[in-house]
Amino acid sequence: MTDILFLSHRIPHPPNKGDKIRSHHLLRYLATRYRVHLGTFIDDPDDLQYRDAVREICGEGETRFIELNPLVGKLRGLTGLLTGDPITLPFYRSPALSHWVSGLFKRHPIRAMVVYSSGAAQFTELPDGEGAVRLIDFVDVDSQKWAQYGREKRGPMGWIYRREARTLLEAERSIARQFDAGVFVSANEANLFRSLAPESATRIDHWNNGVDSDFFSPEHPFEDPYNGAPTLVFTGAMDYWANVEAVQWFAEAAFPMVRKAVPEAQFVIVGGRPSKAVRKLAEAPGVTVTGQVPDVRPHLGYARAAVAPLRIAQGVQNKVLEAMAMARPVVATSKAIEGIQTCPGMAPWINDTPDAMARQAIAWLTDAEAAHCEGARGRACVLTHYNWEHNLDRVGALLTGLLKGRGMQEETRS
Repeated sequence: MTDILFLSHRIPHPPNKGDKIRSHHLLRYLATRYRVHLGTFIDDPDDLQYRDAVREICGEGETRFIELNPLVGKLRGLTGLLTGDPITLPFYRSPALSHWVSGLFKRHPIRAMVVYSSGAAQFTELPDGEGAVRLIDFVDVDSQKWAQYGREKRGPMGWIYRREARTLLEAERSIARQFDAGVFVSANEANLFRSLAPESATRIDHWNNGVDSDFFSPEHPFEDPYNGAPTLVFTGAMDYWANVEAVQWFAEAAFPMVRKAVPEAQFVIVGGRPSKAVRKLAEAPGVTVTGQVPDVRPHLGYARAAVAPLRIAQGVQNKVLEAMAMARPVVATSKAIEGIQTCPGMAPWINDTPDAMARQAIAWLTDAEAAHCEGARGRACVLTHYNWEHNLDRVGALLTGLLKGRGMQEETRS
């Protein structure tokens, strides 16, 4: 069986947030075909409990988990200001992981290295790995996310964000030149990177995210957490700046108009670790902040519509796909939905001003049948375009082609 190394900047389990959802499914897919050896970081103490579950996915493959204190990582990342590197790279610097990777090549005939995110690419730079195929899943063009941050912020932080955008793009281009192939989360992201790194354009591809449409299904019986109130819901990690900015903007600029037209309307913000700014929003009439919930599906399933008012976004928003899978229409900005396959009739979902968002939300809050029809359209789109196994076959075919191109005999699991 062919041995491959999988490197990830964060433990790919459990699939409970954007980047971990994609890496989790990628790891599981690769582990059904190859003997996968995994090197990864754990930056949340709650994730330590999942090491055995990840080892079970990898089976016979070796695993190496590096605990990463985010504060220490940030301090280490600041050394990039002195060396000219982007902060992202020294944030993940780890002699322990480098030593493990080097030893792995002495213990196993590693034929390919699959890297998840640019921060983990530095661990492929070793002499023993020169003959192995190298494939990186950039996911998003991260440098452009930092550029968006830099446009929003002023003062020292704005300067740091703009510098990170510039230096990280240089690093992304360098990585793309050194790797045999790079993939992104959508055709839009791949095309954006091709325009920024034309020298690597022929080696850039994409594979779409998926949704577990059996798990995220409106057919499951749930209790109504809203007691029948007409509700708009936002789901996501509520300590993430882009999400915080999004719910603040919607709650302050759009939702008052919704409440004026529909006095009983509720805006429920669902997600772990809500920041102080998010918790303060619950002081406004009709706004609820739940914090972490055991299962987001009832909150999606009983909402009249989901909202995704993201003005800072890159790639594909899993929160939008999950709402669609639950047959909920989504009031979204163009930024929140640009990486998602557009299906017929979804144009009304896209609204970039508070007035437009409020009008669309009011329309669905006051017309349950229209909301139901739009939700059914969204679920059909997910079933057509966002199947994990089907979309991951694109990665499988790419890796197979790269191995054959090097004259390597691929031995997959039967």
